[in-house]
Amino acid sequence: MATDAMAADAMPRFPDGFLWGVSTSAHQIEGAAGLRAPSVWDVFTAEPGRVRDGSTAAVACDHYHRYREDVALLAGLGVDAYRFSVSWPRVDSPGGLDFYDRLVDEVCAAGVRPVPTLFHWDLPVGLDWLERDTAARFAEYVSVVAERLGDRVGKWITLNEPAEHTLLGHALGTHAPGRTLLFDALPAAHHQLLAHGLAVRALRAAGATDVGIANSHGPTWPASDAPADREAADFYDLLLNRLFADPVLTGRYPEGLGELMPGSAGGVEADLEIISEPLDWYGVNYYAPARVGAPQGAGIEFGGVTLPAGLPFSVRAIEGRPLTDFGWPVVPEGLAGVLPGFRDRYGDRLPPVVVTENGCAYEGLDDRDRIAYHDGHVRALHRAVEAGVDVRGYFVWSLLDNFEWAEGYGRRFGLVHVDFTTLERTPKASYGWFRDLVAGQR
Repeated sequence: MATDAMAADAMPRFPDGFLWGVSTSAHQIEGAAGLRAPSVWDVFTAEPGRVRDGSTAAVACDHYHRYREDVALLAGLGVDAYRFSVSWPRVDSPGGLDFYDRLVDEVCAAGVRPVPTLFHWDLPVGLDWLERDTAARFAEYVSVVAERLGDRVGKWITLNEPAEHTLLGHALGTHAPGRTLLFDALPAAHHQLLAHGLAVRALRAAGATDVGIANSHGPTWPASDAPADREAADFYDLLLNRLFADPVLTGRYPEGLGELMPGSAGGVEADLEIISEPLDWYGVNYYAPARVGAPQGAGIEFGGVTLPAGLPFSVRAIEGRPLTDFGWPVVPEGLAGVLPGFRDRYGDRLPPVVVTENGCAYEGLDDRDRIAYHDGHVRALHRAVEAGVDVRGYFVWSLLDNFEWAEGYGRRFGLVHVDFTTLERTPKASYGWFRDLVAGQR
């Protein structure tokens, strides 16, 4: 429950110029599916049993038609920046870029900085991250978007969470495109990272000077001090954290993984030069730590995904913590720990950090639990700043309740409630809390 100690005016002050924002993604809010080419998510959600409530994102929040109303909500929050994503399938369709022209103009007119993410999981049908050519195709698409929007967009994000897109979409099959390849999904990871590097080059060629990536990260806690549990936790951490940070920040894959990537060693080495193109900032999406131990059959993975037996680790419950409606443990100190850990691991190779997503699923308009969640995480973030981490911004996930991927409409992350029958928007108590926090920081 919220308390007087959580009042926005009691929040410690962040450095001048700190960026306060909110995030969304195209497939989760736009709707207007008939006005764009199909994505792998359209194919996936059409298959019975893929989405918990049987829904699709064909309409979602109808942001495509209601974007002005949603930008007015942004203006009401008083945020500095709006992180949204550009739908590659929409850009591939006639008039698709016109929508983003209108959206960016509206966001700028509201005094908010547009921060587009160029890939947030909605791959056009006919492309495949297991194929190397998809990375080259992505760079071509990025060039088209940058040419059209670059006069008004300063800050860019190449990819969102390639770890989750690889794990859930290609290894475990619980997200689109629904493959169950386990470790044979690693080429999808490599090709996404290659696409990131090629996109950085394309953005630089278009004059961009403020480019980052949004990777998901969280601490990995061993289930015990037993050597088998520590070894399993180290391997899990390598897969979920270092596999997607090391190549970008150091130009190397973690030891033991490079030889699993596609192509010859020389080919991977050349790709790593592209993947490690220097960034202006590094985005961290944080939700919760993972408690990991030695194999013990199937376990529950973060996000409610049941892991298959036979993996070299098992994910255990984190006891004694409040849970969100998604069943995720609320652990703000994980954010205060993971950021200094990054600073210590990567040193001068780590550019300034932006928390590009942090959020929670709760029901209700009087969402005291969501307020408590964000209050705790913002305070934890401030502790990371005090510890010397160069953090430049914090984006709440999400502005709106939306289509929550394989969960359908059953999980609400928004500061704004959406009635998915009438599409009416209603700001929640957390909307007012975040508005006051942002105002208090100024």
